[in-house]
Amino acid sequence: MTDLHARAGTGPGDAHFAVFTDRADAAAVARSFARPGTRTLAHASGRPWLVGHWADQEIVSAHAGSAALAVIGCAPVAAAELQRVAGSLRDLATLDAWARSLPGSFHLVAALDGRIRVQGTASGLRLVFHALLDGTAVASTRADVLAAALDVQPAPERLAVRLLWPVPHPLLDEPLWPGVTAVAPHNALIVAPDGRGVRHSPWWTPPEPVLPLRTGAPRVREVLAEAVDARTRHGGVVSCDLSGGLDSTSVCFLADRSPARVVASTWPGRDPADTDLYWAKRAAAAVPDVEHVVWDAEDSPLVYTGLLGIDDVLDEPTIGVMDRARVLHHLPAMAERGSRVHLTGIGGDHVAWCSEAYYHRLARRRPLFALRQLRGFKALWQWPLLPLLSVLADSRPYGTWLADAEHRLRDPLPPAVVNSLGWGMSPRLFTWVTRDAEHMARTALRATGRRAQPLHPDRGLHADLEQIRDCTRIIRQWDHMAARCGLPMASPFLDDQVITTCLAVRPEERVSPWRYKPLLTEAMRGVVPDDCLRRTTKAAAAMDAADGLRRHRGDLMELWEDSRLARLGLVDAEALRRLAERPATRDLRQAVLYSTIAVEVWLRALDRRMHSMTTHDAPT
Repeated sequence: MTDLHARAGTGPGDAHFAVFTDRADAAAVARSFARPGTRTLAHASGRPWLVGHWADQEIVSAHAGSAALAVIGCAPVAAAELQRVAGSLRDLATLDAWARSLPGSFHLVAALDGRIRVQGTASGLRLVFHALLDGTAVASTRADVLAAALDVQPAPERLAVRLLWPVPHPLLDEPLWPGVTAVAPHNALIVAPDGRGVRHSPWWTPPEPVLPLRTGAPRVREVLAEAVDARTRHGGVVSCDLSGGLDSTSVCFLADRSPARVVASTWPGRDPADTDLYWAKRAAAAVPDVEHVVWDAEDSPLVYTGLLGIDDVLDEPTIGVMDRARVLHHLPAMAERGSRVHLTGIGGDHVAWCSEAYYHRLARRRPLFALRQLRGFKALWQWPLLPLLSVLADSRPYGTWLADAEHRLRDPLPPAVVNSLGWGMSPRLFTWVTRDAEHMARTALRATGRRAQPLHPDRGLHADLEQIRDCTRIIRQWDHMAARCGLPMASPFLDDQVITTCLAVRPEERVSPWRYKPLLTEAMRGVVPDDCLRRTTKAAAAMDAADGLRRHRGDLMELWEDSRLARLGLVDAEALRRLAERPATRDLRQAVLYSTIAVEVWLRALDRRMHSMTTHDAPT
């Protein structure tokens, strides 16, 4: 077995592990996971239960009779509380409500009478996978660890699917390796006492969005404060993004109320029209005890910086590699100032705001109200009338919509209104993707469309849940990169309790053409100064992306030299080199490189890692 655990470059904030049943055959498999640098948490019998990497402050565990519990990650649960829960545990299903009651973000592992339960977060920020190894079911928080144990390579047909832009639900949930199965975020994995039987048991469902804003906003303030407190309650120094936007500003002000000393970090945009720095300074002036660090905009890495040198051990490709250098650049300086965790406002756009797709249902239930709102959205986003009427009339179920996408893969991107009010953005493949890859992607869409169910029957709630999961898949990998860099990141908006509370508020009061983020604005009233709550704009960083494409075109050309995707017959490397030579070409206005770059960078890092391991392990 390839030793991915021992070579992952882990640190606090990047706990990952495999889980084993209390059986002799499972113990034999577990021994192959135990390498220099790994840690083991045992069953009461002494057999391995968890094998992997975690810091002392990231785990709380308890044993009571035939029951055992472990919470790994960020959860303010004391050992005595966990011991009490373990002592009263009679049915693994009773953990559903208890897990939902805890703030923070964590994996929960339980053992009872020979059965095992493993779950991550409903947000998808912490995932669970499983595979059958030597006849015994093994769970893991990383897909690549199981793939290494199985000694399998990524399947080309699954790589072809990842070239879609975007990758639609549920195709993104499928691991790239055959033999590895993902557990949906809202499910827990249950392993039977025989060590082979597995099932996925739902533990979280989205709330009905029926709360009025006046009732929901105080609750959002409460759970967001608890989420921030889960990271700051031990004091010390913490750092925060302070972009000037409402999301990061809210987190920063809540952190300032904690026992911790706060260092706020602002990267100004390069665009002269960017007003982030103006708003960040106004916010910082209202919290004089917060140290405010403003970086030089010209020192900020551009999009596409450092793609050729990325060697992070990731278990799937991520478009987050495009912004990796920008996300990590200031973290060492924050660590030098004593920060033990860096808080972000990421996720606020996904939970405090919501999809306009709710108006597809509202147009049928409250037509006059919906018409008035849709006219506002039409003016705000410049939606063309005919596509607006067409998407409102489209009542195809999700599976049919997804199967129909097979026939539109090479079409131009649709108007934004189709994505906003429909089931989502219909996936596309671009000119550099080969016909073989297109055939694989079409086959996957056709097969998946026959059985696919939306994340919720209401296309608005489906869109919200899909956007949250798409976001957390990126943040999951950024968190790994940040921990490896030496300073863990945390995004309180993506805690399950925060997401659940926001989703419970009526969508027509969360998204409106007349107000910007009304739910978060009302939730933060009295916490964030009214002056800061008046901002109604958001920086787009389009100039940074365009400049990055031009400045790093040499790296992009080199990326397609000896392309791994081209070796597999999935892309036309020459077509990609031509695009890199002409970053301002009109061909890129209706084409998106991100998914292709993400897969290529990931495959290169995988090759580099395997070569390094082969060289290191070779006999001398």
